[in-house]
Amino acid sequence: MRFEIVGPLSEIEVIAEGPSVRQRRQLRRRYGGLRWRKLKGVGTVRLGDGSPARAEIHWFEAHGIGKVQYKIKRWLE
Repeated sequence: MRFEIVGPLSEIEVIAEGPSVRQRRQLRRRYGGLRWRKLKGVGTVRLGDGSPARAEIHWFEAHGIGKVQYKIKRWLE
């Protein structure tokens, strides 16, 4: 599903960091970076058909790399 994040994310929480990130090896191979974290937050997304929706979004982040692999985990409202 294609989507675009519209506006800032709120209620950001760290889910896992360091060895607790299961995809750490794949993230290092693909993007580089050492200290990966998995985070979640709430934001508004624009879907492929142009309609807006609020959703809980998960992603990975590393210092110097930034945010990668956004994923919608559940719809809100």
